[in-house]
Amino acid sequence: MKNYLKFLAFILFTSCADDKKNTTDPAEVNLTTLGNHIERLSSDAFLGRKPFTEGEVKTVNYLKEEFEKLGLLPGNGNSYFQNVPMVEITGTPSENMVISGKNGKFQLDVLKDFVATTNKISTNVGLDNSDLVFAGYGIVAPEYGWNDYEGIDWKGKTAVVLINDPGFKSGDSTLFKGNEMTYYGRWTYKYEEAARQGADGLIIIHDTEPASYGWNVIESGWTGARLIIESDLPLLDVESWISGDSAEKMFDVSTMKGLDYKTLSSNKDFKPIPLDLKVSVSIQNKIKKDVSKNVVALIPGTDRKGEVIIYSAHWDHFGVGKAIDGDSIYNGAVDNASGTAGLLAIAEAFQKSNPTNRSIAFIALTGEEQGLLGSSYYAENPIFDPKKTVANINIDALDSPGKMKDLTITGYGHSEMDEYAKAAAMEQNRYIIPDPEAEKGYFFRSDHFNFAKIGIPALYASGAYEGFEKNIEEIKAYNDYYRIHKYHQPSDEYHPETTELSGVQLDLQLLFKVGLKLSNEDYFPKWYEGSEFKAAREQ
Repeated sequence: MKNYLKFLAFILFTSCADDKKNTTDPAEVNLTTLGNHIERLSSDAFLGRKPFTEGEVKTVNYLKEEFEKLGLLPGNGNSYFQNVPMVEITGTPSENMVISGKNGKFQLDVLKDFVATTNKISTNVGLDNSDLVFAGYGIVAPEYGWNDYEGIDWKGKTAVVLINDPGFKSGDSTLFKGNEMTYYGRWTYKYEEAARQGADGLIIIHDTEPASYGWNVIESGWTGARLIIESDLPLLDVESWISGDSAEKMFDVSTMKGLDYKTLSSNKDFKPIPLDLKVSVSIQNKIKKDVSKNVVALIPGTDRKGEVIIYSAHWDHFGVGKAIDGDSIYNGAVDNASGTAGLLAIAEAFQKSNPTNRSIAFIALTGEEQGLLGSSYYAENPIFDPKKTVANINIDALDSPGKMKDLTITGYGHSEMDEYAKAAAMEQNRYIIPDPEAEKGYFFRSDHFNFAKIGIPALYASGAYEGFEKNIEEIKAYNDYYRIHKYHQPSDEYHPETTELSGVQLDLQLLFKVGLKLSNEDYFPKWYEGSEFKAAREQ
């Protein structure tokens, strides 16, 4: 009876005048709750929250217990966990990568000049005098009439490619998507395509601006133990990056000496160019198979409980790794203790509000830092019917020096989730903008991407451009400092006495309001015409 009266009160609330609905929140995302969870999850006790470590055990149990305390139900049947089978590969590359040809032979030093990894579940892999072929951007895109691999038998060969895609900094908005990175620009795609073409290996040339991160990120992210999900798809023997300086050194002793390889690669008529060089490198692997966990909790709806809104955030980070300035624990306070804490804070707000018609699921995902593994596994093994999943609201790396005027939507223009975000932003006297750094491919770099791939409209948004109290230049400087000095570094830590959370709270309140609106209507947001994800929803 009590719940019934509570529900009647909610109906009365939602029938009030629009101006009242626009100014009254059923509950607020609690700032203290948010800060406490960020501080706890990013503490040294959680050891950087890497899957397959003691840090994972502590993290997933903490999340389960906190969801239980809030009164949320297990989201996967009788369990709060979805097991995600993974393989941990700890690869030790040879100290040198050897590049040789008739015009010279030289060695690249591991970490300083190159990194090399593999997804092959084998103790010994490598390249032994594999022919090097420059393959432009490494793209096969029939819709653009583009094929960087055409005319070559790739067996026994290693492709060398550029990061990003031809539209980047081209000044031509019709070349791919202009400055906005397409999926073809992502490093994950490039390795996948080279494997489909039958190559033995792929070397990506690092360049900070089109990659959107420095060599230090390559150095920390492509070393040590790596996690994969077993797959029947073709795999390369070696996946590698080399520094820009090393690439110049390589081209100087190749058939492309003196040529502008970036300009050549941006031409639709480009064809792969044998470099008349060979590459050798080896990797010794330790293999461990284990199971990681997605954490899933549920607030059941009332009369439309079979329809679900999913809030997601990845709980994992890089664990304990290479020491920088004497610190080896990669705490990941912003990335992504902030989002994981946000799940708990939003769940608390829903529990303090009236019952919703639709169900609300909260999924803390594993393995995002290793390639969106937890969300990829969920997409292949969904707990909730994708056709009845109304939307995904993804939370990743919330950070700001104060409340923000803007709401930057990554992937703006794909679906009607933009309109829900716009309405919620207007209630906060904010405006929405598309991602001004769309060339960095952030749409493909967080878990919402895997929900979108199975047709679920996704929202990934936060304030990132202009503050109420800080101007655009100050915000840019703040964001640049994080990217250069903290992103994927041990210095991404939480300091309760100095960390500003008011902007994070404002973003979470907006995301809460979007989910609240969705949870009390019968409409399913649609993909816009032209979105590559529309077909998956309609199948």
